[in-house]
Amino acid sequence: MSENPFNLTGKLAVVTGARRGIGQAVAIGLAKAGADIIGVSNHMELEKSELRSKIEDMGRKFIPIQTDFSDRSSVVNLGEELSNYEIDILINNAGSIERSPALDHPLESWDRIIEINLSSQFVLTQSVAKNMAKRGQGKIIFTASLLSFQGGINVPGYTASKSAIVGLVRALSNEWSSKGIGVNAIVPGYIATDNTQALRDDPIRYQSILDRIPQGRWGKPEDLVGAAIFLSSSASDYISGVALPVDGGWLGR
Repeated sequence: MSENPFNLTGKLAVVTGARRGIGQAVAIGLAKAGADIIGVSNHMELEKSELRSKIEDMGRKFIPIQTDFSDRSSVVNLGEELSNYEIDILINNAGSIERSPALDHPLESWDRIIEINLSSQFVLTQSVAKNMAKRGQGKIIFTASLLSFQGGINVPGYTASKSAIVGLVRALSNEWSSKGIGVNAIVPGYIATDNTQALRDDPIRYQSILDRIPQGRWGKPEDLVGAAIFLSSSASDYISGVALPVDGGWLGR
């Protein structure tokens, strides 16, 4: 372990869903810790962007890639493109949510969310992990959810996909930790992002959630950065198969 085990200098990290929210905060946080960044998103700007400027102003490299995670062929192509790089860290953060009661939940919504949040995550991870296994090192981090452990309301596809992510983390850890690849998940609590806008716009739901968070506040995307750096660094070399809550104490309530 280096003198500073959280130092990511010389590492190359792929962050999916990097254009906004948690992904953007994590990409910036990893760059501050020393990593170069490949930022992936469906609508990622390929030329100038605020994210690119922030990362390059730190003296880090930034490579933008557009990928539609609802399209299997697009994700396969991403995996092939990434095979040209020596990836040290993969942050599987891309995801989506669609809300409607289970009795009326469109099957198209179910299929789309399972593809984006689960199937595409495995397709990309399998591709990237092949080179990690050859090199005998790598860190893979998924973004799970409180609904990996709870049922939620009006989000059956999202809950199913995020519950499966925790199982996938454990399965991949069982197979790959012996190959030098750490596989873990971060479990965000209620974070103020686009995905939770509908909840925050409902004053009753907003307050009922806030009242249950022991820290007394909703989280910010930046609250996830410390956990992401830790799980990406040599400080977590003996940690694998873990789902780490960053939730203001919600799951301990």
